[in-house]
Order: sequence, then structure tokens, then C-alpha cells
Amino acid sequence: MKKIAIIGGGLSGLASAFFIRERAIQLNQPIEITIIEKDSRVGGKIWSIEKDGYLCEYGPNGFLDNKPDTLELCEKLGITDLLLKSNDNARKRFVVDKNQLYKLPHTPSEFIQNKLISWRGKLRIFAEILVKKSSLTDETVASFAKRRLGAEALTKLIAPMSSGIFAGNPETMSLSACFPRIKQLEYQYGGLFKAMFALRKQNKNKSSSSASAAGPGGILTSFSNGIEVLTKQLANAIGMKNIYLDCNVTSVSKSDTAHWQVLYTQRNKNYQLKFDTIVLATPAYATANLLHNHDSELSFLLKQINYSPLVVICLGYDLSKIPHDTNGFGYLFTHQANQCVLGTLWDSSIFVDRAPKDKILFRLMLGGARYPDINLLSDSDIITRATDSLKMIMGVTLAPEMIQVFRHENAIPQYNLGHLDLVDNIEKQAKVNSTNLYITGNAYRGIGINDCISSAKDLAKQSV
Repeated sequence: MKKIAIIGGGLSGLASAFFIRERAIQLNQPIEITIIEKDSRVGGKIWSIEKDGYLCEYGPNGFLDNKPDTLELCEKLGITDLLLKSNDNARKRFVVDKNQLYKLPHTPSEFIQNKLISWRGKLRIFAEILVKKSSLTDETVASFAKRRLGAEALTKLIAPMSSGIFAGNPETMSLSACFPRIKQLEYQYGGLFKAMFALRKQNKNKSSSSASAAGPGGILTSFSNGIEVLTKQLANAIGMKNIYLDCNVTSVSKSDTAHWQVLYTQRNKNYQLKFDTIVLATPAYATANLLHNHDSELSFLLKQINYSPLVVICLGYDLSKIPHDTNGFGYLFTHQANQCVLGTLWDSSIFVDRAPKDKILFRLMLGGARYPDINLLSDSDIITRATDSLKMIMGVTLAPEMIQVFRHENAIPQYNLGHLDLVDNIEKQAKVNSTNLYITGNAYRGIGINDCISSAKDLAKQSV
């Protein structure tokens, strides 16, 4: 019987275990899977916490339904009936510039009337159709935006989006790694407007949730009891008897040509296990530390992937006392705003039942690549900055009735310029002297839930 160890019990580790077992059954291959997790719970950054009737998400709050793998997994887990689509209000998104909220346009007429972008900036955006496509294999998000759309579009549209998705800095982010669809559209059609016209002709009979030239489509989707439903059900399907919790893996090495040795501690005791195959579903920096003695070159490459810090703060209020309209997704700040708050999600407007009746739940994100010292602030400082931001933008003056602060020292991997080449080198080096070693997670080829599940599915095909 083939013994497989999966280090890391977050979404990537759990999904890898599920798909590996599924494929082994299809191939009639007997296997034994062991998941080893350092925390006392599975799920990693996927964690839905109820507090005073509010449902607070520790990490991501959902996934887009435009890719099949996650929905197919939900069907296999029997949780399709628990899926919860975001409210139609979530289509309304805002950007803050100079303390003023501007609704992002959805139609050409809305764009023309919108005051977020100046007339000069609008004309520069329209001139995108005249810009020749680049022969560069990769460039920063900022370079691409300025080249095709102009500096104002970068500051007021592209930079906020980069912060909202990656908590990143567009001046260093790789376009090919972060927004491969946009890179593909320029290559295939010669520009974004040209792509938009071509796709509109192709998709004229499709729904409004189809992908557009500007970015991914789809409807943000979660579960009635929070996104943690997904990882809980994965753990149940795998079987908790196969999941070792509170186990800190200290090293992974070859014990002989055919086997891997895993050393870990649990409750101050040391343990040693042997496996035929190892799957490392830990963050890149943790994977680097585990492999340092086995392959220093591979460890060095993994350490080149940096992470941005993030603080998430959930604030609950009496809805009747909020002076501003909250029908929408929330807002992001332009990079002209000199503050550590990246944006605010109106969580209970996005998904129903995230707050008690007649209450509202705000979720603010602070820090990111542009504010790397965010975790040096105390909780009281974080709360002050968050409430001051709500007061400045939405006129909220009353004290919140519920507060929950989540700190992420290493929140989101940063796909900086050259990231895809780095990942190629990591994958090549992993095969040099590491047979039956597999590396997965959101540090490599996509940070979202859909990406992690797709990568886990591909890994199962390679490892079984």
C-alpha cells in the first residue's frame, strides 16, 4: 500500500487529499493518506467565526462561480444545496478618491458620466485602442496600465483592484502571473478595447456574468454558514482519523531512495514517520524551511516568494444609525489616499444572514504590500484607524457594537515580476533529486479558492 503524507491541512492540503483518494479509487490503487497540520483545526486561512450573531470571515469570503472545479467539488461533497450566491447589490462597487465615493461604471454611458476619471483621463483610456501590443513576455501591472490606459487609470482603477485582490503593489506585481487573462487578451486581440468588442460579439447571447475584457466574470459565491463549510466538509469526507492536528513538522528528508522521512512534534514529544510520497501544501516560506536540509537550492528559490501582511477587522453596527447607503459590495481606496486602510467590504450587504436583523457588518482590510508595518500597530490603534476611516467616508460616528480583529503576518503571496519563471524553476528543481515530492498551494499559480482546487486536482493526476 502506497503511503502518502500531506503536510498542511488548509484548503490546498485537504483538496489534494480528496482528489488523490478519488483518483486512487478510480485506478484501483490502494493508498493510505495522512494529513499533518500544525494548528488545532483544519482549514488554514479559511475560517468562519460567529460572534454576537455576526459571521466574520478570517480570510477569503467566497469564490467566483465562473470556473467549474469548485462547483464540481461541492457537488461531490453533497453541499451544493448550501451554496449562497452574493446579493445583486454586490455588483455595485465603489472607489474612494479624495474622501469621495464613486460608483464604478458598468456601461459606456455610466463611464462617460462618472466623475472619478477626468476628461483627459477618459480620453487617454479611449486612446487605448490605438496602442500597439507589447512583445514583452512579462511586465509589471503598473507598466501595463500606464502603457495601455494612462497614469490616471492606474491610480484610480487598476491600483485599487490590485490592492483589493492581492493586497499588492502594482509597481512590482507581475501582469502575467496576477492577471493572465488580461495579458492573453492583449496578445490575442491586440488590446483591451479590441478584445471587448470581439468578446461582446461572441457572447452577445450569454448572461451578464460572462467574463469581460476588463477581468474575470462570475458571481461571488459562499455558503449559508460561511466559506468554512467547504473545508469542514472536505475534512469529513477525508476522515478526521487521517488528520493529525497540533503536529509541528520540523523536517522532511529522504530516508532512502524510495522513502521520505517526516519528523514532527506533538505535545512536546518527537515522532518520526515514513512515507512513499510527500505533498507539501504549506506556505512557500514554510516549505522552504522544511526542505532546507534536503535541497538548499530548492529552499532558496521558495524563499524568493514574498508575502504581504494584512489586518482584517470586522465591525458590527445598528443599520438604522448608518447615515450612508450600504447597498453594494463596498469600496477600495485609490493610491492617492495616504492611509493604511485598503478598503471596506459591506459583508452583510453582499451575503444575507452575515449580521443579525437590522444590523450591518463591515469588514475592513488594512496593510498590504504598501503598508508592511501594519502588524506593529496595537489592536486599539487598528480599531481607531478603522473607525476613523468609516467616519471619514461614510459618516459613521457611533461606536461599533461588535469588534473582531484578525492579524495575518503573511497573508497573501506576492506574484512579483518574473514570478512565473521563478515557479518554473521551483518545479524543475523539485524534480532534480526529489522523486515523489509535490508542492502545492496559493503561492504558485493562483491565490484564489478556485486556483487552489484546480491545482490540487492537477496534482492528483501527477502523484497517483
